[in-house]
Amino acid sequence: MNWDQVKGNWKQLKGKVKQKWGKLTDNELDQLAGQKDQLIGKLQEKYGYEKAKAEREIDEFCRTCQPVP
Repeated sequence: MNWDQVKGNWKQLKGKVKQKWGKLTDNELDQLAGQKDQLIGKLQEKYGYEKAKAEREIDEFCRTCQPVP
């Protein structure tokens, strides 16, 4: 799955995002609305990731995420 697909299915995938990055609140996930750059920033803020690590984590999430039927 690529990021455009994740963004298009954000409401359905929020649970998987929350499962992977549990420090993110439901409200934060609603505000992110599938914006990759904002998610990168939140991961840096909540987990102390460097930007490159946040990007790698998100890319890996996209690769392993199953499309929503």
